[in-house]
Amino acid sequence: MKYPFLISIPHGGVEVPAEVSGRIALSEPEIRWYCDPATRLLFDFGSSVESTIDTSISRMVIDLNRPPLPLPPKDPDGVIKVLTVDSRNVYLPGQLPDLPLIHRLMMKWYFPYHQRIDELIDRYPVRIAFDCHSMQPYGSAEQNDAGKPRPLICLGNYGDQNGWAKPGSITTCPADWIISLADAFREEFPGTGDVAINTPFSGGFISNAHYWRKGVPWIQIEVNRTLYEPHGTLAHPSEMIEERIPVLRSRIWSVLTRFWDGITVDAPPGGEDLAGSYDKERPDARTGTPIHEEDN
Repeated sequence: MKYPFLISIPHGGVEVPAEVSGRIALSEPEIRWYCDPATRLLFDFGSSVESTIDTSISRMVIDLNRPPLPLPPKDPDGVIKVLTVDSRNVYLPGQLPDLPLIHRLMMKWYFPYHQRIDELIDRYPVRIAFDCHSMQPYGSAEQNDAGKPRPLICLGNYGDQNGWAKPGSITTCPADWIISLADAFREEFPGTGDVAINTPFSGGFISNAHYWRKGVPWIQIEVNRTLYEPHGTLAHPSEMIEERIPVLRSRIWSVLTRFWDGITVDAPPGGEDLAGSYDKERPDARTGTPIHEEDN
């Protein structure tokens, strides 16, 4: 059975293209540390889903889960990184890409990714999309949850801690849906505080922008990296990933399918049949831009 899911994995790449390879101040292990390299394996459900999109490019070069504007130096944690989440310089002194280079990078990596998402939604019977990430166990110094332990799983739809829309805003999926998914994750990962909704991350640009564009519900999934790698080292231990990822992927897949089988019976795309739980208005692209703290 093929499930009507679109799986987006925007931060799994670690590639640094030749155009900027001599400019980067970070080492190869550091590049991997600040990306989500295991997510390309963790969320690879193959032909069991309608469509999957990922990328080889490192988020330290182009962050696909940020709005295309503003550019540096105005936004140090934007689409073109100036600083890491713990305030380390991404580029060597005087080597920050200029506007022509930024343009080339955006045209090669950024806009094609977003265009492809829309194409996949148009081409395949996608009923829900998941933007899939990993998160470090504790908040970094510059983040809203600095020093605080993070849950094993964080689900985001831009709402409050129960998945409901905040005053004057919208959510990218019905509250009923994200609550049901959280319950399914809690069954799989039992324990107080192990699954959270919209805390510490409530969503990123991808889920917001493409919900607005297409009306298909989106949920952002953040998986704590302690589930498959030790904390406190820059190097990803490949042997541990190879051992733990298949089992963890199977558990996540079980959660997603159990959730979907439980909430959908001939439900139209967007979940409009769920009375009272779904705001049919789409976000204003001018005011719906997420803050960075909502995406790891």
